Amino acid sequence: MDQNELKAQVSKEAVKYIQDGMIVGLGTGSTVRYMVDALGERVKNEGLKIIGVTTSNRTTKQAESLGITIKDIDDVDHIDLCIDGADEVDDDFNGIKGGGGALLWEKIVNNASTKKIWIVDQSKLVPRIGDFGVPVEVIPFGSQHVFNTFEKKGYKPVWRMDGDHKYRTDENNFIIDIHLGQIDDPHALAEDLIHTVGVVEHGLFLNRVDDVIVGRDNGPEVLHATK
Repeated sequence: MDQNELKAQVSKEAVKYIQDGMIVGLGTGSTVRYMVDALGERVKNEGLKIIGVTTSNRTTKQAESLGITIKDIDDVDHIDLCIDGADEVDDDFNGIKGGGGALLWEKIVNNASTKKIWIVDQSKLVPRIGDFGVPVEVIPFGSQHVFNTFEKKGYKPVWRMDGDHKYRTDENNFIIDIHLGQIDDPHALAEDLIHTVGVVEHGLFLNRVDDVIVGRDNGPEVLHATK
């Protein structure tokens, strides 16, 4: 199977977990696009009634076009299940997210969710996270000083660009991608990043998933995180 076929495979498997009446967090990214399409099919063909809470304006637009009811996160008191992708997942179920630029909203929705599922193709599984890089969302004011701080620490920062301009998130912030290679102590790095003044959030998702559905050539595999 090619990568797109694997993404479609795990998406169809993931939507089986969605039950009538649920409030569902809908992630962002290329794999999630397939999942939202599959959910739209269930809504259309089965009359499935759910409420979606999205992690990006892109996902909102797609979901609403498929007849999925969307509410703002502050208009619901909980989220039953969040289904999202990941850029890397390691043997300890640590993840890196934010390749699609939605890491802040993704982490907020993840935090509000009772059950969390990530859907990935087999290429996203790694022994230890880090080679993808770590997205860091920063406010525009003083962002060059944050960039310089990361440079001094040897984090090899790079501005995320959108053509000739710095990329803007849905919150109108910038993203600095740092490149450390495999990360020996992701928890220490997470603490350092979140306590850097000007940083809004980072793409290290640690202890934040229950199940990972992996697309493999011989069919989907469900991995259960140990808590």
